[in-house]
Amino acid sequence: MRLVFASNNAHKLAEVREMMPAGIEILSLHEIGFEQEIAETGSTLEENSLIKAQTVWNHVPKDIDGVFADDTGLEIDALDGAPGVFTARWYSIPDSTGQCTACTGALPEQEIFRLNRLKALRELEGKQNRKCRFRTVITLLTGKPETIQVEGVVRGRIAEEEHGKGGFGYDPVFIPDGYDKTFGELPAELKNTISHRAKALEELVKLLDC
Repeated sequence: MRLVFASNNAHKLAEVREMMPAGIEILSLHEIGFEQEIAETGSTLEENSLIKAQTVWNHVPKDIDGVFADDTGLEIDALDGAPGVFTARWYSIPDSTGQCTACTGALPEQEIFRLNRLKALRELEGKQNRKCRFRTVITLLTGKPETIQVEGVVRGRIAEEEHGKGGFGYDPVFIPDGYDKTFGELPAELKNTISHRAKALEELVKLLDC
């Protein structure tokens, strides 16, 4: 089975390829020659995931069995579920004071990750409740009439400061329930069995004919 994962994010691709069972080949957008930017205009993770999958499905070669796309949100209790659908670009959205960490200009991926983490720590300064959850929604399209969507959730809390150099995104500040280390400190093999993306992929694999 050949599936396109609607992403060129090297970290996500590595995680997905490691989790998928033998017999499923995962192709990136670059590998199928899809280079355009996809505007994530949805107001929910479900909508954005579907938008990405549908846009790519309209361009895939005929020998591809399906396309799946994910959208992930960090939902922080004390911030009424923010950043949610804006998780990846939270750094560019003004905070409650009207200030913005970096509102203009193109930034390298690692700098965006860093600024997002700094904003999370700043927004929770002085707050006792640091509970949150990561939620991933995956949409799979195969050319059949039905659209398949699955979800994976991992609950945890935001650390007081960054710990660890592993992972990506918010990993150095996210401590999953049942652990005393951040995703940035935990071994990749362990993270890939308990993460939100891992749980969503587990649900997806159950539905694949492989």
